[in-house]
Amino acid sequence: MVPFLDLKAQYRGMKAEIDEAVIAAIDSTQFVMGPQVGAFEERFAAFCNTRHCKAVSSGTSALHLALLAAGIGAGDEVVTVSMTFVATTAAILYSGAKPVFVDIDPRTWTMDPALIEAAVTPRTRAIIPVHLHGLMADMDAIMAIARRHNLIVIEDAAQAHGAEYKGRRAGSIGDLGCFSFYPGKNLGAYGEGGAVVCNDDDLARRISLLRDWGQESKYNHVLAGYNYRMDGIQGAVLNVKMNYIEAWTEARRTIAAQYDRLLASHPYRRPAPRDDCRHVYHVYAIEIPQRDSVQAALDAADIKTGIHYPVPVHLQKAYADLGGRPGDLPVTEALASRFLSLPIYAELRSEQVSMVVSELNKVTLTEAA
Repeated sequence: MVPFLDLKAQYRGMKAEIDEAVIAAIDSTQFVMGPQVGAFEERFAAFCNTRHCKAVSSGTSALHLALLAAGIGAGDEVVTVSMTFVATTAAILYSGAKPVFVDIDPRTWTMDPALIEAAVTPRTRAIIPVHLHGLMADMDAIMAIARRHNLIVIEDAAQAHGAEYKGRRAGSIGDLGCFSFYPGKNLGAYGEGGAVVCNDDDLARRISLLRDWGQESKYNHVLAGYNYRMDGIQGAVLNVKMNYIEAWTEARRTIAAQYDRLLASHPYRRPAPRDDCRHVYHVYAIEIPQRDSVQAALDAADIKTGIHYPVPVHLQKAYADLGGRPGDLPVTEALASRFLSLPIYAELRSEQVSMVVSELNKVTLTEAA
């Protein structure tokens, strides 16, 4: 069997360090925020090459607070993509604003900058590009459009810890960058967690207040805030994992390169990252016809796969009131029906990668026959 993700293998590799850090966090009785979280914030800000990191309770709360700190609210519009997890859209709606979807580039599977300006109206206040699967969007083009129209840029970097665009880290190019530390992420907590990074002192201060009930000091509430704080145990876990994130990233990139070599003679399309970008492969996805039957056959062979994402947000029942219809975003919709995510994690062995591709070849040959 080849699992899609093996968090137990990761834990076994650092069990003593994790256990010690968690016990120390419990012994300290600093269960909410506290020194472990503060230490992680310093390390993650340095990792992202930003001045500030504010740890929060989830990637969703990171996006929500970034929007609020930037002053986005009722009546505003935010340009984003539908090929993403629903949290991107949900956070925009939480802020009172309206998401406006643009299609993705068929080569990179990230926001197509050529479509942004047509979506901008007098109500547009922000752009949220999504760094899908660990590959950063075309940030220079997006930032140029944003500056022409005086728009805030919030990077949804939930899948892009350590990704780079022209030597700049994910989260460091836009006005704000938002990360998730959900357990399956490249840098995952042992529960929920997230962070906002930025270089602006005022934005950082506002996020610090908003995550902690708007308190400037205890019981002194200067903003109407939220309970979006990170707990101390997650800070402890993430501090340990920071020791490994670069090695894990390079392991993922090595595995992706092996997939690339083994699939080079096959017609399975993959994203085309720029030479000056560092893809961190949170997901290794291929575009394949008859995706559902191929996935079922691989599952029968004990090869576990995923789909990121099978139904775009604009076609989800929960967001039908936004008015999305089939055909609105043709590239997004076509890819959603053909994406298949193959196993990838730092502990995946070379022979397992070969096994995945071998079974994939058998399945697709059968499909073709």
